[in-house]
Formats: sequence, structure tokens, C-alpha cells
Amino acid sequence: SAQVPMSSLEASPEKSAAETLGNYPAPLSPPPPPISKDVELSRALTASSSSALFSLSENDVLFEDEWLIAVNKPPGIYCESILSSVRTFLNSVPARTQELHLSNRLDRDTSGVTLVTKSHKVAAKLVKTFTDHKVQKTYIASCIGTPPETHSILVKSGHGRSKHGAWRVYAFSDIARKLPGGSLIREMETLFQVIAVNGEKISSPSPDSDHQHIVVEAKSRISSDSDKASEVIVRAYPKSGRTHQIRLHCQYLGIPIRGDVKYDGVYEWGGRKYECHQLHAESLSFEHPVTGHSLVIQAPLPLWAQQ
Repeated sequence: SAQVPMSSLEASPEKSAAETLGNYPAPLSPPPPPISKDVELSRALTASSSSALFSLSENDVLFEDEWLIAVNKPPGIYCESILSSVRTFLNSVPARTQELHLSNRLDRDTSGVTLVTKSHKVAAKLVKTFTDHKVQKTYIASCIGTPPETHSILVKSGHGRSKHGAWRVYAFSDIARKLPGGSLIREMETLFQVIAVNGEKISSPSPDSDHQHIVVEAKSRISSDSDKASEVIVRAYPKSGRTHQIRLHCQYLGIPIRGDVKYDGVYEWGGRKYECHQLHAESLSFEHPVTGHSLVIQAPLPLWAQQ
């Protein structure tokens, strides 16, 4: 794996300058921009209304057996509403529906594979499968920014909440250090592959191929000039399961997700306003917790990814 060229990152600052009051580590990604507060509130209110009216149909079901059901979550719907919709959908077997558990949680505006177990015992087994990192996940994201110089990139960084409560990127060397409030910085790792730039497909290598290796130790210096930005489609393979992981790493790479105003994504582009960010949970691959068989659950691509 090649190390990232220093031209794309700032030289590491002196520790004294990087520390906040109380000797806490300083985040390396910016706080949410001012526009995000109003946009996020509006989206939350819309999602609450949409979630209250949401009902599951046969077309939403990607996989089902007596232990599991996987559905294709639409954007702008809360996961809790998916769980209650599954309960209604399965009302013909009420004994099962009393033990439903969400196995993975997607952000409100992220679409794609959502997995629900039908018993406490299976839920416990699947939780262990996730925590042991034995579930392979793929996501598709539509981004607006500066295309990466290489088409396969592994990003390693720290992850934690800043003193203002927002999730931020931290230096890899700060992992396990304490943050305000007592939480610790944790490791965050994502493999990205560029699929297309401005509509032109890229022949990306396989996930097992060599890739550019970025160990985050400084703020990104990649320009976010929207006038020179490109449309970039990436596939992401998260190696850890941190909150907003892909969104944060896309922001750090200078390709924030389209519509993701919380992490510098464009709100307006090409004369259109985006009411959701364009991130899709494409697939989950894991060993079935009861049968032991290999299982791959894939959600159909949303229209923006098909195009």
C-alpha cells in the first residue's frame, strides 16, 4: 500500500497547538456549517411525518426466513418506523413479532439494507457477528467535490464527539484518548473505490488490491471549491461501524456526499435542492446465525445510482 502524498495533507501541527483547553484532542474535521441547523430541523420534521405514514410492502422485502427479515429502507424514514412496519407486516405470526430487533441502524436519510431478527436468541448471535466485524458491508455514495488522485483509498482515523456533541474526525494517533464528557476516541477505517467521475465509469480494482493508504494525522487541505467540483460516485467498504463513518470520511477526502449539509455536502447543485443525502446501504454479507450458510443480501440501487 502506498502512503498518502504529503501534498494532500497538512504537516502535523505541534501538539500544543492541536490541543483544546483541558488538554483534549482537537478534531480535524470542521463543525457543521450554519445552514445545517435549519436544514436538519426541516428534514427531521418531514421524516417524522413520512415515518408515521410508512407501511411495508412485499416489494420492500429483500429476504425472509423464520429467523430474519431484511428490507430496503427508503430515505427520509427513521429505523424505528421500519421496525414497527415489520411488526405490522408480520402480524400473521404475532408470537414472532414480539421479539423483533433491529440488527443494523441506518441514518434517517440513508437508504438500503436494514436487517431485523425475529427472536432474542438470534438477535444476540447477530449482534456478536456485527461486533466481531464478521459482517461485510458495502455502500454507494454520490459525492460532489475534488476527485481523488487514486481510485482505491483506505482511510484510517480517530472518531469521536466534539465538546459540542457533533461527530468529528480525529487523528489516528489520538485513538483511546479521552474527550470532553468522558468518551474515548475510537478507530475508524473505510476502504473507498471510485466508480465514476462526471458520469464516466472508472475501472476500479477489487477490494483486495493495493490501495492508497491514508492515516489521518492532520486537517485535510483538499479544496472544497464547488465551482471546480465534480460529481463522484464511490463504493465504500466500512471496516468499522462508527456513527456517520462514511459521511465523515467522504468529507475528509474532499468529496462530501451530495445533500449531506451536516458534513459540507452541497444543498443545491445543478439547479436542484436536495432533501436527503445520497448514501445507500447496498449489501450485507455474513454467516447465517442459525444455519451457518453464507448469506448475501443486496438492495436494488436507487435511481441516482442507476443513472
